[in-house]
Amino acid sequence: MNAERTAADAAVRILLTDYGAEPNSGRDALPAMRRAIEAASRVPGPVVLECPKGSYDFYPEAAARLTYFITNTASEEENPDPAKTIAILIKQASRLTLEGNGSLFLIHGRMTMLVVDGCDDIEIRNLHLDYVRPTVAEMTIEAAGGDYFDALVHPDSRYELQDGRVYWIGDGWRFHEGPMQAFDPVRNRTWRIDNLGERAVRVEELAPMRLRFHLDGAPEQPPGRVLQVRDGIRDQVGAFIHRSRNVRWLRSGVHFMHGLGIVCQYSEDLRFAGLDLTPRPETGRTVTAFADFIHLSGCRGKIVIEDCRFVGGHDDPINVHGTHLQIADIPAPNQVRLRFMHPQTFGFEAYFPGDEVEFVESASLIAYGSGKVKTVQALSPRECLLTLEEDVPAGAAAGHAIENTTWTPEVHISGNYFARIPTRGVLVSTRRKAVIERNVFDGMTMSGVFVADDAESWFESGPVRDLAIRRNRFIACGSADHPVIYIAPENRLVEADKSVHGGIVIEDNRIETSEAAALDAKSVRGIRFANNAIVPASEVGSHGGQRPRKAASLIRLSACSEVTIAGNAIATEGTPAQFVFTHLTAIDEVRVEPGQGLRIESIEE
Repeated sequence: MNAERTAADAAVRILLTDYGAEPNSGRDALPAMRRAIEAASRVPGPVVLECPKGSYDFYPEAAARLTYFITNTASEEENPDPAKTIAILIKQASRLTLEGNGSLFLIHGRMTMLVVDGCDDIEIRNLHLDYVRPTVAEMTIEAAGGDYFDALVHPDSRYELQDGRVYWIGDGWRFHEGPMQAFDPVRNRTWRIDNLGERAVRVEELAPMRLRFHLDGAPEQPPGRVLQVRDGIRDQVGAFIHRSRNVRWLRSGVHFMHGLGIVCQYSEDLRFAGLDLTPRPETGRTVTAFADFIHLSGCRGKIVIEDCRFVGGHDDPINVHGTHLQIADIPAPNQVRLRFMHPQTFGFEAYFPGDEVEFVESASLIAYGSGKVKTVQALSPRECLLTLEEDVPAGAAAGHAIENTTWTPEVHISGNYFARIPTRGVLVSTRRKAVIERNVFDGMTMSGVFVADDAESWFESGPVRDLAIRRNRFIACGSADHPVIYIAPENRLVEADKSVHGGIVIEDNRIETSEAAALDAKSVRGIRFANNAIVPASEVGSHGGQRPRKAASLIRLSACSEVTIAGNAIATEGTPAQFVFTHLTAIDEVRVEPGQGLRIESIEE
């Protein structure tokens, strides 16, 4: 803190209001912000761009429109124009601090709130960001009958009726179909459901902001439930940190994000601390994120996410991964033509001269060779030609994958709170040291921690080599189909002596579960599951009141080796059965310490 204060004291200070911004006026602050950033970029030393405390509005009319290809967003068919409409653009800047002083930036229209592109040493702090009219519409069920329900539409949502259908509208957008979620404010739980608006035979307006949905069948959701609906097209993101380093986002609030959330792509040494990613209480809204909260793809250095609150999303709060590109052709002994395979991930630079790469057999996810990039030639948004310093390794073939191992980060995720999430809490796939500690995962509908790696579906790489999951609290996460901690590489070819992941330690956690297995692991060499407290959850049925079903075993191991299960305190009543199920796992590869009440049983599939 002293170092931060000393650096700020030595910096040149620029006031946003000196460039034409008028807080609390409703006038567009975007042109003033652009002028202030341009002035700040001309300062040779450190500079603080200060926003006198107040409310500032940002409109799309004067916004920059730049083309960025961003991972996991939209395909060419879903969104033919990849240009982003940007409220705040910080490009090719260094040693710049954006000081909000507690200000609120209100976004109008459908925009990417912030882009940090090609920057070094950027700090964003004490700033709140929100949408005036979020692109997720909300309504609360007030009454329900055998084939209808009545809903009160949130004041920040707008609609129009056409031919008995409801269309949700905003500044420059309109939709009828899309994903829907239900939120139970009593139990503070959210899960995905079928879109009841699409199911409706007819929708009528009972009064302004009150709608009746006539259904062909029961509504399934009782009065008091909040319905959240969006169109599903990720044409923008909440914020984009691109090809930048030493970026810090501190003590701030992000209260709604349209699109994928805060996306960090081919950036390094990033820190997110003290972020409040929840709806502003005064709005009465229940949604913060249209999709993910923080999504990191192809980053390196150290990534720190600490002491943040992730509440009210429509997808995973944190996802850390790389990208497998598929070999389309080997035109020369030292060349490979590569292709982006997932429809929603393409177009960006995935390799740079000097990068180390690894060749991976897609079906097994086992690496069999490596190389160093000499040159990269973009052939199209979908394909590139890689020339290596040496010949392609023997056995390489079309259909195999390549991972960029240089752009893989060290990760530290600690002290965070996750709630009202319909999917997983933290996804992490990196070969460097990763620590997930002292977090609270409160009622994830799916797994609390998920480790994947695949080269045939999402193409999100890569293997885990050093992962610690410790001193966390998992409260009623998952279900019979979604273990609390899930290590699940998507390898079709599974061999007991060839592991995808390794070096995973799960210790000193409190796992409150009545339905979900505490751990399900596949293709891992080296697991230590130790000193965890496993107790019944105080609630069951995290999927909107559906009848709960227990997992068949507390721990499941498939094609694993060098496993130690020791020192765990496991409640004998109210938790999944005290079995360790093994599959393609030799009995002498699993050491279960006596006194835990666990029995090992080998199963066939």
